[in-house]
Amino acid sequence: MNKKNFAFDKINFILLAVGVAVVIVGFLLMSGDGSTETTFNPDIFSTRRVKVAPVVCLLGYLFIIYAILRKPKDVGTETEEVKE
Repeated sequence: MNKKNFAFDKINFILLAVGVAVVIVGFLLMSGDGSTETTFNPDIFSTRRVKVAPVVCLLGYLFIIYAILRKPKDVGTETEEVKE
């Protein structure tokens, strides 16, 4: 099968995997114990959960969008440039 038929190349898939990993790290930063009806846990309002984790998730999603929109280089044009 010809590689020109694929929308993504190897770099796109690597960038996509990195973006998904960053989003997973952001969700892991948001996780933790919650409050119950009888006890209040002030850790639910920590800076890590409220500010850092959403920013990490946002950066991961933006990286995923970049990985999807990145145009792979044509294999045919690279070989033609080398010949000239």
